[in-house]
Amino acid sequence: MHSDKPQSPPSPAGRPLSLGVIFLTLYIDLVGFSIIFPLFPEMLQYYLAHEGEAGLLGALVRGIDHVAGWTGGGDRFTPVLFGGILGSLYSLLQFAFAPIWGGLSDRYGRRPVLLFTCAGTAVSYLLWTVSGSFGLLVLARLFGGAMSGNLSVATAAVADVTSRENRAKGMGLVGAAFGLGFVTGPAIGGGMAHFNLLDNHPEWSAFGINPFSAPALAALALSTINFVWIALRFRESLPPENRAVAHPLAARDPLKLLRLRMIGPVRRTVFVYFVFIFAFSGLEFSLAFLAVERFAFTPGQITWLMIYIGVLLILTQGGIVRRIVPRYGERKVTLAGVALVCAGFAALSWAPTVGWLYFGLGLTSVGAGCATPALTALVSLYAPAERQGQVLGSFRAFGSLARALGPIAAAVVFWWVGSRISYAAGGLVLIVPLVAAVRLPNPHGASSDHS
Repeated sequence: MHSDKPQSPPSPAGRPLSLGVIFLTLYIDLVGFSIIFPLFPEMLQYYLAHEGEAGLLGALVRGIDHVAGWTGGGDRFTPVLFGGILGSLYSLLQFAFAPIWGGLSDRYGRRPVLLFTCAGTAVSYLLWTVSGSFGLLVLARLFGGAMSGNLSVATAAVADVTSRENRAKGMGLVGAAFGLGFVTGPAIGGGMAHFNLLDNHPEWSAFGINPFSAPALAALALSTINFVWIALRFRESLPPENRAVAHPLAARDPLKLLRLRMIGPVRRTVFVYFVFIFAFSGLEFSLAFLAVERFAFTPGQITWLMIYIGVLLILTQGGIVRRIVPRYGERKVTLAGVALVCAGFAALSWAPTVGWLYFGLGLTSVGAGCATPALTALVSLYAPAERQGQVLGSFRAFGSLARALGPIAAAVVFWWVGSRISYAAGGLVLIVPLVAAVRLPNPHGASSDHS
C-alpha cells in the first residue's frame, strides 16, 4: 500500500520554487517545439536556394512532391508536409526518450535529469543557430526532441509535490504552461525572424549563421535561463526513500512498457490520451489552412486565432480546472472535455462565418483545456508512487507520438478531401476516446472520491 501523502521536499519553502521551475521547463519545451512553426515556408525556400535539390533535402522534397501529386494537393502541399515532417521528427524523438528520462528520474531523482536534459536542449538550439546546412538543422531538431522528453520528468515532479486530492490542480499548471508556450512560441519565432543577422554581417555565414539564427538564439537564451534557475533554485522533489530500483533498459521502451508492465486503467488512459492528442494536434496544424481556404485570413488574423486559443487554454487549465475537478472529479471532467472538443470539430467543419469559426475554436480550446490536465492527473493517480516518472514518461511519450502522426495525417486528409470532411472525420475519431473514457474507474484518493 502506497501512502497518499504528497512526496514533497523536506522544506516547505522548496515547494513553490520547484513548481515555478517546473512551469518554466514545460513552457520552454513547448516554445522549442512551436517557435519554428511560422518559419517552415521560408526555411524550405532558403535551404532549396542554398543547397539545390541534391542530398537529403532534395530527396525529401521529391518525396513530398510525389505525395502531393497523389493526393491532388499541388505545389501548395509541399510546404505543408515539409513542416509536418520537421515537426514530427521532434515529436518522434520525444516519444522515444520520454520514458527513458522518466525512468532515470525515478531512480536518480528529478533534479539531475532535469539539469542534464535542459543543458542538452540549450545545445540543440546552439546547433540550430549555426545550421547553415539542412542536414545540421535536422540534427538539431532530432537532438532537441530527444532532450525535450524531459517533460515527463517535470510532470512527475508536479506529482511529487501535490497531494492526490490536488493532483489535477497541479496538472492544470502543466496545461497552463503548454497554453502559454503555444501562444508565445510562434510569436517569438515570427517576431525574431525579422532580424536576419546576415544583413549586417554576411561574413558570419561561414560559421553557419543563417536567416533563422535569431529565433534560435532567443530559444537558446530561454533554455540557458532555465538551466541556471534549476541549478540555483530547484530542490529535489523525490526523496531517496521513494525512489525505484534500477529498471532494465527494455522496460523503458514505451511500447513494451505499455503492453507488459502497466495496469489496466493506465493502459486505457494512455489510449484515450493518444487518440485525443492525435485528433487535436491535427487541428492545431491545419487550422491556419482552414482559415485561409474558407475565410482568406491574413497572417495577422491567423496570429490572433492562435492567441485566442492559447488564452482560452491558459484560463481553462490554470483556473477553471482547479475549481471543477474537486467538485466533479477527474473522470467526469475528462468526459466533458472530450465531448466539447468533439462538438467543436463539428462546428468547425460547418462554420459558414468567422463568428462560427471562433465559436468552434472556443468549444475545442475549453474542452482540450479540461481533458488534458484531467487525463494527466488520472494516469498519475493510477500509478504507484515509485513509478511516477516511468508511467508519466510512457504517457507523455504516446502524446508525442500522437503529435508526430496527427499533423501528417491531417495534412494528407485536408488537401485530399478538404476542410469540411477532414474536420468532420476528426470529430468522429474523437468518439473513440469518449467511449473509452466512460470505462475509466475513479482512482482511490482522487478528487472524484469527494464529489
